[in-house]
Amino acid sequence: MIRTAVIMARGLGSRMRREDAAVSLDASRASVADAGVKGMIPIKRPFLEYVISALADAGLEKIVLVVGPKSDTIRTHFTHEVSPKRVRIGFAIQDEPIGTANAVTSAAAVVGDEPFLVLNADNYYPVEAYRALAAEESAGTVAFDRDALVRDGNIDPDRVRSFAVLRVGDDGMLKGIIEKPGDALDPTSDEARWVGMNLWAVTPEIVNACRHVPKSARGEFELPEAVGMAVQEGVTVRAVRMAAPVLDLSQRSDIAAVVERLGHLEPRL
Repeated sequence: MIRTAVIMARGLGSRMRREDAAVSLDASRASVADAGVKGMIPIKRPFLEYVISALADAGLEKIVLVVGPKSDTIRTHFTHEVSPKRVRIGFAIQDEPIGTANAVTSAAAVVGDEPFLVLNADNYYPVEAYRALAAEESAGTVAFDRDALVRDGNIDPDRVRSFAVLRVGDDGMLKGIIEKPGDALDPTSDEARWVGMNLWAVTPEIVNACRHVPKSARGEFELPEAVGMAVQEGVTVRAVRMAAPVLDLSQRSDIAAVVERLGHLEPRL
C-alpha cells in the first residue's frame, strides 16, 4: 500500500485572487483569497486540514506539501500552529510555479523512489478515492464519473470542459488523456464520461516522464501530459472508475458551497 501523499500547493491562485462582485466574503476569507493561498481558505479550519484529515482516514501516513520558497503561511501553520498526531508533514520546494509535472519532480527529491499519491491543494476528494488508489503500489489515477461530479459535487457542466477526459479500456487501464478538451468534445457524450481531477498514484516511471515532458501549450510542464506520454511509451496506469463527488475550491464563488459541505466536519490531523 502507498503511504505517502504529495499535495501540490505551489500555484499562484490567480482565479481565487480575481475579484467577483457577486461574492461576499468575510474579512478572514477575503484576506486569504486576496493572497491566492487556496489551501488556507478558512472553512472552520484551513481547507488543507480537511484534505489531510481525509488522507489520514484513508491510511496515508506521510504528507509532503509542495510549496514555494516564500510560502510562509502554509509552512508556519503546519509547523507551529498545529500538532499532527495521525500523519507526519514535510515540505518540498518548487522554486517556480511552472507546472504540476515540475511539482512532482520537486516532491520526488524529498520522497525518494517509493510510489506516492499526488493531488491538488484546492480539491476535496472522497476518502474512498484515496483508499482505492493507494491500495496498490502501481501507477494509477481515479476516473471520476462526469455525471456524479455535476450531480453530487459543486462542479457545473461548463466547468467539466476544463478538466481532462480519460480514455479507459475495458481492462480498467488508462489508454489516453484528452487534456482540457473545451468545445472540441461534447461533454455529454459517452467519450467524455470519465474525468480526470488530477489525483494520481505516481511511480518512478511517471516521475521520469515528468522530468522529460515538454512544455504544454500553456507554457508549463504538466502532469497529465507526462502520464499520457508514459502510457504511449508502454507504462501501465490503472484507472479506478468512481461515481463520487469532488469539491473544487478554485475561485471565490466556490467558497460558500465548500463551507456548506465541510463545515460540520472536524479535521483530525
